[in-house]
Amino acid sequence: MNRPHDSTDNARAASLRAQAEKYQDLLRLFEQAPGFVTFFRGPEHVYELQNEAHARLAEYKDIIGKPVREALPELEGQGFFELLDQVYATGEPYVGRALPLQVRARDGSVEDRFIDLVYQPIVGDDGRVIGIISQGNDVTEQVQAQDAVRRKQAEQESLIAERTQALEDTRNALTLARQLQVDKAYLLQLFDQAPGFIAVMKEPSHVFELANKAYYQLVGQRELVGKTLREALPELAGQGLYEVLDQVYASGEPFLGFDVPVTIRMHEGAPLQTIFLDFIYQPIFDAQGKPSGIFVQGNNVTERKLAQDEVKRYQTELEDVVRERTQALEETRAALQQAQKLESIGRLTGGVAHDFNNVLQIVGGNLQLLQPHVGTDEQAARRLEAAISAVERGARLSSQLLAFARRQPLQPAVINLRRTLHGMEGLLQQALGEGVEIETVAAAGLWNTLVDPHLLENAILNLAINAADAMEAQGRLTIEVSNAVLDDDYVKFEPDVAVGQYVLLAITDTGCGMTPEVMEHAIEPFFTTKPEEKGTGLGLSMVYGFVKQSGGHFKLYSEVGHGTTVRLYFPRSFDIEVDLPLAPSGPLEGGSETILVVEDDLAVQATAVEMLSELGYRVLKADNAEAALTILKSGVTVELLFTDIVMPGRLRSPELARQARQLIPGIEVLFTSGYTQNAIVHGGRLDPGVHLLSKPYRREQLARKLRHLLANRQQVMLARQLASGPTPETVLAQAPAPAPAGGKRVLVVEDNLDAQQMVCELLSLLGYEPRGLGSGEAALEMLAGQSFDILFADFSLPGINGVELAKIAKQRHPGMKVIFASGYGEALQDLPGFPFILLPKPYDLTGLQKALQDA
Repeated sequence: MNRPHDSTDNARAASLRAQAEKYQDLLRLFEQAPGFVTFFRGPEHVYELQNEAHARLAEYKDIIGKPVREALPELEGQGFFELLDQVYATGEPYVGRALPLQVRARDGSVEDRFIDLVYQPIVGDDGRVIGIISQGNDVTEQVQAQDAVRRKQAEQESLIAERTQALEDTRNALTLARQLQVDKAYLLQLFDQAPGFIAVMKEPSHVFELANKAYYQLVGQRELVGKTLREALPELAGQGLYEVLDQVYASGEPFLGFDVPVTIRMHEGAPLQTIFLDFIYQPIFDAQGKPSGIFVQGNNVTERKLAQDEVKRYQTELEDVVRERTQALEETRAALQQAQKLESIGRLTGGVAHDFNNVLQIVGGNLQLLQPHVGTDEQAARRLEAAISAVERGARLSSQLLAFARRQPLQPAVINLRRTLHGMEGLLQQALGEGVEIETVAAAGLWNTLVDPHLLENAILNLAINAADAMEAQGRLTIEVSNAVLDDDYVKFEPDVAVGQYVLLAITDTGCGMTPEVMEHAIEPFFTTKPEEKGTGLGLSMVYGFVKQSGGHFKLYSEVGHGTTVRLYFPRSFDIEVDLPLAPSGPLEGGSETILVVEDDLAVQATAVEMLSELGYRVLKADNAEAALTILKSGVTVELLFTDIVMPGRLRSPELARQARQLIPGIEVLFTSGYTQNAIVHGGRLDPGVHLLSKPYRREQLARKLRHLLANRQQVMLARQLASGPTPETVLAQAPAPAPAGGKRVLVVEDNLDAQQMVCELLSLLGYEPRGLGSGEAALEMLAGQSFDILFADFSLPGINGVELAKIAKQRHPGMKVIFASGYGEALQDLPGFPFILLPKPYDLTGLQKALQDA
């Protein structure tokens, strides 16, 4: 019968044997490590263990148990002692690549070597550094091989020999590691903190038994232990790695891979990504010498591989690249100098245009104020009209200056150039005369483009007139429109052009052509080859500025005696083409509201004040933004702020407008300027919600713009009164009985949220089913999938205006009725193309009911 202590002894022995077997796996890992590994303990860096690779590197000197400075004194002055001190003191690892190392052999000779080295601090349970693990490889031959790559990569066999030796070193290291006695936790720390990725697989199915942090990072922290390689990393199928592992396990022969491409997911759910790995598959043998698993060690060398590929590619193409880049540099430098020159001239012309427009505003405004006082004096009336016409010509000249300076506010619309050219045929023939034959060529499937249609027509007319002058009114003018793609090869010589799809407009004449010297200055303002008093020289410069401000590209080709071609590239638009609405017409209307005029030019200010007073408005005035803000803070009622953009003082006009809206909710703001700068215009377009009246403006333009804004304001005020006063039900009860709505669906498109909500609420009470949106673009998206009985749209909307929206909507839904809400009053009655109901703002419940019944 066994005694109790015998059972205890047997159990302890069994436990020790199991623990020893577990340690053996870790010892094999250490033995089979392909690079040198050693461990230093304490601040003196005492050698505690080393593998065969390190022993060989140290010439098999007796170093175990000695501080590093005593064991290898020849390292003094090479920086390694200092690096060990630094890593131990800071707890931060050190990674060195291709570090130079002088090794003294036993015979006293000195040999220069290079090593890849990692000093990794090992921390105890208390978080303090207890020692340093050093891991690395002798990369002397790799460094020499890299040098050889720079000399046509002639020593590739040396790298293969080095890696073959590394395999032998790994076998020797595995033999040496079996002799070491270390505890399991200690070896696990070494294993987990190794900088390269390491894993151990067991059995023929390659079940993951161990993997270090670097391996987990490589595969995105996926679960590995206990799974086969095929289960854990299924995306490796078809890449040959499964088969190589099977071969290594079956044959017992290791596999060494260099720059192996592997397509893997860096984490679950991520797209497949190709990386490059250097690795070794080393079979692990049991006590009987049979393969029991595979040891995997390697590094992610993707960056190095890509860099080497890039070096190889550039080595074969270096001379061509250098020659091409040199040529591109010269052309880019010339283009940059030209662009800088044009930009400087643009700033100058923009400033001139600002002052010029102020002068024109004073002259034009006073001439218009004089018109009612001329009476029946026909001669005075003719002279007044001639003077006003001269002001308008000056305004066009100023507009051309602003176009070149890229400072004119654009009002782009999605158009098709085929239709634009078709509409200009009569105008062009009349402008050029019968001696010029005009040929128009439009490619099939022409793309749409987003461009200011009125400025585009001016540009085409300017180019056509220039061409007629060059042909002396006799010749052929060819206008072509087509689709074009500007690729990388083209734009690399054009520094201010973006790659993409464009609509090309090319205008070619059979005139006298230009010399290279003339072409160099052709787009500069006021440069002209025409005789004195025959032209301003602003035609090409205006077109150039307009195209650039529109995000396009301008190119000029010419040859003396063979004519000139001007190519204009406008960015393609994927939006639907829109029809342009007619401008408001009808009698002018004034008002009795209070308007605050803010203008630093006193003559311009006086003219504006008199114009507004004659229209019936009550006018307050301020010379600068600070004075205007004082007036607004005084509590005086102001319905509209009319301010110049370019103002002296610290307070800028956009900030004045912002504070005015805070002080007086519902106040309207109208900006005016002869030079917009970038205060309210970005990308060549007005900022959303901003209203601008460019100088010089006519009395008619001012009157209509004011009534539109003030009518919209009155409509908003009605909405607020309804929200704070009687309930909509009470208002509806006091109104005439409405006709049955029958649940008709109404799409309300109004950019003012208060007015939009009010209309929708009233429509609901009247029995309709309203849906409110704030823009024409949003309405078109909804109309693409839904139908409505009535479209109720504000005439003036940001982006696609109400008329453009209605035309497109009627094309999609011919039976839909249209109601326009307009701040222009009754001035839109002549809009063609389809029936509609006009509801002038501000409207009340009765007016809304009548419009709905009439629709």
